[in-house]
Amino acid sequence: MQIRDLPYQDPGDPDVRSGPRFLVWLGRNQLKGQLTSLCWGLFHQLSLAGLPLAAGLAVQAVIDRSGARLALSGGLILLLGIGIAVGDTMLHRTAVTNWITAAARVQQLLARRTAELGSALTRRVAAGEVVAVSTGDVEKIGWFVEALSRFLASAVALVLICVGLVLYLPSLGVLVALSVPVLALTMLPLLPRATRRADLQREKAGKATELASDTVAGLRVLRGIGGEELFLGRYRRASQEVRRAAVHSARMWSLISAVQVLLPGLLLIALVGYGAGLARDGEIEVGQLVTVFNSAMLLLYPLRTVEEIAMAYSFSRPSAQRAVRVLSLRRHAGPSEATSGSATLPSGDLYDPVTGLLAAEGLFTAVVCGDPDEAGRLAERLGGHAPAEDTPDGDGAPQPVASVLLGGTALDELPLADARTAVLVQDKDPVLLSGTLRELLDVPASGAVRAEDALSAAHCDDVLDALAQASVDTDGDPMGTRITERGRSLSGGQRQRLALARSLVTDPEVLVLDEPTSAVDAHTEARVGAGIRELRQGRTTVVFSSSPLLLDLADRVALVHDGTVVAVGPHRELLHTDTLYRSVVTRETGDEGAVAAPRAVSSRGTAADSTIDELNSLRQAGEIEERA
Repeated sequence: MQIRDLPYQDPGDPDVRSGPRFLVWLGRNQLKGQLTSLCWGLFHQLSLAGLPLAAGLAVQAVIDRSGARLALSGGLILLLGIGIAVGDTMLHRTAVTNWITAAARVQQLLARRTAELGSALTRRVAAGEVVAVSTGDVEKIGWFVEALSRFLASAVALVLICVGLVLYLPSLGVLVALSVPVLALTMLPLLPRATRRADLQREKAGKATELASDTVAGLRVLRGIGGEELFLGRYRRASQEVRRAAVHSARMWSLISAVQVLLPGLLLIALVGYGAGLARDGEIEVGQLVTVFNSAMLLLYPLRTVEEIAMAYSFSRPSAQRAVRVLSLRRHAGPSEATSGSATLPSGDLYDPVTGLLAAEGLFTAVVCGDPDEAGRLAERLGGHAPAEDTPDGDGAPQPVASVLLGGTALDELPLADARTAVLVQDKDPVLLSGTLRELLDVPASGAVRAEDALSAAHCDDVLDALAQASVDTDGDPMGTRITERGRSLSGGQRQRLALARSLVTDPEVLVLDEPTSAVDAHTEARVGAGIRELRQGRTTVVFSSSPLLLDLADRVALVHDGTVVAVGPHRELLHTDTLYRSVVTRETGDEGAVAAPRAVSSRGTAADSTIDELNSLRQAGEIEERA
């Protein structure tokens, strides 16, 4: 695999049983690149290993006053120099290619898993951890893959050089051969402590990244309440903890580096002292001593790769483990999702066997949940986005969750693209990407709903006017006006209605909306609700809300309590007959709800009925304005 061939057509199915297994899987999938880098590494190392022999021959030729042998030695040094230059260049080229392609493979795997899980990802893994995995951790994983082939080349070169020295000059070669394993293994006792310190540093860095991302996401709110200094202080403290952990970790790695310099230095001193005595006694030639000494000097270079691979593994192992945590998350445990685009998509009633919620085909169904988090989880599950394994049991093992059914077909058994075409879920905090309004509404859709109709149903008139006024080079056309990242130039209600219009344009078989009008006033909420009902006539629509204005528009209302549907019926009927429903919708609690219950049945003067009357007035006002 070459860099020019990226991205991968298929990054593969990773082994996510553990971090080390994932690293092995990466290396196995880049076997050709690893072997290429290994060969160039051996060529480079053996070219280096030949220099001491050539230098020793040259020194002995000078001592023996042999011009022919000196010229031969010079030619050999020239060839070895060319080999070193070529080998080093190609080794670097192939090793960096392995690094980049491995990092790209991990990035593609993470992107694929993120797209598959959607908003369910950040419910299972912190957003800061996802950012850390897709940036710094990917680089560390690529570093290990890149360093692996160079380490293997160095290990083979060490063995060959030691064997060659023993055969060339046993008296000194045996000393070098026995010392090299000791030098390579001296840092092993220090590695566990260095690894623990590195893990602590990365853990603190991940928490700091998560805190930073959360602070940036809520910066506007923090400024509104004067809390930016508070969070800045928190991030400053977290950053200092990361700095202290990094210094603590660096001290251990500097000790390992010092050991890797000190012990080989002691070996060289012992080698020179012992070899000089042998040369003085005439047992070896001076050229042979020069050859062995230079060979021992060059052994320091491959020995450094032992330290590097230890560092790379220590840093990449927890990084791979974090990547595995994300990649092991599954939308479901069903068949492969590689294929999509079924000839016919399922249709019919949407049924959740976990809660007993039934959204009848073609009707506007409202769902009331006392717990907003429960509503968010249920909305995700209705779209088939929630993982099929949820809360662990007493033994810590995840428990399988029954799939939502659309027309009797399990959404978890559909390819992901088909499931999302059939059921679209808009969560309570939808995101607007930067771009023009036309680009925002240019989404996969059935084509049955025009952008103008969707904007009208979402009552985006004021948004269009604001965009037209902000237009600089589009002649006042709001569709060509650029929207800033996450719609920060718009109010919360404007962003919410634009996101709703985007969802309406897609015209899915089933549309699930989680609090679609939470950021607008009551007058606008009534108009938006009526627009949704009119535009989605004959299509299945599920709205999570506790607003009486929306609930009165629904054909059917379901109350979910403690994960189960406990009441179903029209809004007004439930309001008069179900105390729990009334307490959730009218925000009554305790004795207040109990006292208010009989009044709700016998009187038309309750707060809820007043809200319904207000809705009717708003409807009439809307009809009068439309007729005018």
